[in-house]
Amino acid sequence: MVRLLASCVAAVCVLTVSSAFQLHSSFIPTSLRQAAISRMPSLRTRSFSPRMNSGITTGEVHGEGGAYVAGYWVPYDDCAEQFNIKGGSGEKVPAGPCPRSRTRHSAAKADGTYDVCIIGSGAIGAAIARELSKTTASVIMVEAGDDVSQGATKGNSGIVHAGFDDTPGTRRAEFCWKGNQMFPGLDADLHFGYQLTGSLVVAHGPKEEEHLQELIKRGETNGVQNLRIVRGDELFKMEPHLNPEATAALFSPDAGTLIPYEYTIALAENAADNGVEVRIRREVESIDKTDDGLFSVKAKHWEPKSYLESSAEGLGNYYGGVGENGPTESHPELKVMRNKVSVPEMKVGGSGSRAANDGVVVGEEEVRAGKEEVKARYVVNAAGGFSDKISAMIGDDSFKVKPRLGEYVLLRKNQGHLCNHILFPCPGPLGKGILVQKTLWGNLILGPTARDVHEWPQGELKDPDSSEEVLGKILRACRHLVAGFDTNESIHSFSGARAKTDRGDWIIEPSPVDSDFIQAAGIDSPGIAGSPAIALEVVDLLRKAGLQTTPDASFNPKRAPIIRPKRGEEGLVFTDTKTEINSAGAAAEENVVCKCEKVTEAEVVEAMRRSLPVDSTQGMRKRTRAGMGGCQGKPWNYGCECRVAAVIAREAEEATAKVGRRPWSATSLFERRWLSDDDKATLQQVSQAVVGEVTPFQRIQSFLGVESKK
Repeated sequence: MVRLLASCVAAVCVLTVSSAFQLHSSFIPTSLRQAAISRMPSLRTRSFSPRMNSGITTGEVHGEGGAYVAGYWVPYDDCAEQFNIKGGSGEKVPAGPCPRSRTRHSAAKADGTYDVCIIGSGAIGAAIARELSKTTASVIMVEAGDDVSQGATKGNSGIVHAGFDDTPGTRRAEFCWKGNQMFPGLDADLHFGYQLTGSLVVAHGPKEEEHLQELIKRGETNGVQNLRIVRGDELFKMEPHLNPEATAALFSPDAGTLIPYEYTIALAENAADNGVEVRIRREVESIDKTDDGLFSVKAKHWEPKSYLESSAEGLGNYYGGVGENGPTESHPELKVMRNKVSVPEMKVGGSGSRAANDGVVVGEEEVRAGKEEVKARYVVNAAGGFSDKISAMIGDDSFKVKPRLGEYVLLRKNQGHLCNHILFPCPGPLGKGILVQKTLWGNLILGPTARDVHEWPQGELKDPDSSEEVLGKILRACRHLVAGFDTNESIHSFSGARAKTDRGDWIIEPSPVDSDFIQAAGIDSPGIAGSPAIALEVVDLLRKAGLQTTPDASFNPKRAPIIRPKRGEEGLVFTDTKTEINSAGAAAEENVVCKCEKVTEAEVVEAMRRSLPVDSTQGMRKRTRAGMGGCQGKPWNYGCECRVAAVIAREAEEATAKVGRRPWSATSLFERRWLSDDDKATLQQVSQAVVGEVTPFQRIQSFLGVESKK
């Protein structure tokens, strides 16, 4: 009775705080409300004290004056206790640089074999790795790209969907809501940054409103809770910049926002801290079954040609396109590169693939000698876009990946105020539609498209659409949700290839060819949301196949973040000397190496001392945001890419010129890394409605015979 009373008091505290900020009570995730009754007292106190749960889920920017933890805003003064925690799993990582392309430790058993080999280190593979790290099983995760999260995980919206759009009875419907409800707890442990923004599916007129009702029914069938229709003053109070022709929206307060690669890095780091071995730049080329019943997984180890051959001194290079916008003549370190990443390359690491980095296979004799052979009792196929090829290596041809390309445009943070929630149009036959969203870090993101590559007339190497056509499609669609964004503030474009398959649903099952080979394949949207629940299912399948999953008493679920929130420019030192790391001699915690994102030298050092290998400025961008800001690493602004490379080189005890750089143009739709006035004029032009083009809203209005709302 005492415990029940304490739980009720804790739940009232949450509701009181939420009311103070005029939030609907459904902003509190179902899992958290239920936990107020069912959780142990110690956990309940930590999760539900008013200090821990501010009730604020929108209006703030992660890292600026505070951080989002478990969905809610934590102000700067409380971050030391609630965000930048002590006692994280990374504190036991040995000092010194991480070995090239692998973790410091091996997880192999005494005979050199492993219990489980996971192929692929995207959100799915990393979630499975972390779940297995809770056990005493010996686990290795191998990745074809030059870092974890380099495939479809990196090129997506970072939305934790609620699951109301998924077809009932599918694997998507089974795992999306379940996974969604796990994210507050995951972020409370791993501190990757999770914001409970909530989502709105926006309708324009009665016909689309009817579809909102269908989505509610579908959501209820899938177990999704807290769905409701908002309209009128309430809708425009929630979204003041929404298209005034919007008539209603389906509100799901349980949808959330994260940065997908930061989430995956957190999972993989914690898994590695708890014993999982990780090897990157390993392209699996064959899988056989040995006489003793083990899988023999053979992989090619590659390294960038520039790393193997470079002996140059100095700061190294930046890469951009032809005719970059700026005083390029004053910066000989800026080199022209036009290394467009193709769809096949997106399947094996995208901008981190061997092809994108001019990779060279090393140690062929070691492969032949078995030194790059992994022997494991079980294999988990989490290879994303390459999963059908991995499956075929054991003779399982039961599915084919049919990539669906999704492209995005990213705008500066000064555009982020234009929306508070994730804004969807009514969904169409190709997915959830082209959306408008404020990222966790405050940028405005527009997209994605949904272009089925298998329908391209000349194959996946020949895109039938021009960059301007694709950009125009994104921008015009987003104008129908939020008309007022400024395309002049565009700073980046990127793409991702979703691993859709001809099965039409997620493939989470033992292979019919070999029950020791577990498929976690074809995981497209909403795969991020479903990932933690999928991991539980895969571990259960492994257990049923015979894996011993004895709990590891030493498992540490906690991870401290790499980034540290800033309060304006307080305590920071900016320097003008671009060719030196720290010309002012400031403390590493004060010395800024990336001006736009206010990244310090200490944060780069911290990332280097974690359990995963980092040897490029691209990898450091994903961990610290150095180079992610409005200037996108302009050498004539602050020179952040070369500053960061110098820190990486110092920590890795390598020459600076050997540090990998951001490739160009990778998956970008832009001609240049830094847009010219002509580029901006083109974006403005293609974002305007095309004469004769009929929008979905206009078709509905024409059918109904009514005038648009003024």
